[in-house]
Amino acid sequence: MERQSVLLRLDPAVHAAIARWARDDLRSVNAQIEYLLRRELTAAGRAPERAGPLPRRGRPPKTGGLSPQ
Repeated sequence: MERQSVLLRLDPAVHAAIARWARDDLRSVNAQIEYLLRRELTAAGRAPERAGPLPRRGRPPKTGGLSPQ
């Protein structure tokens, strides 16, 4: 499924607060906004049934192989 791009204008103080929260949760600002939107949709009983899971972000998990030297 292709992801939708959206232009979002935020108050700079709101953006800064989201950026701090995202950094604390080891997420990008974009991932933090999507996480918060999904959480609020679920809380309001409005989460779409066909929405895919949040994409896994960051470094992929280690899978055996070479050992560090």
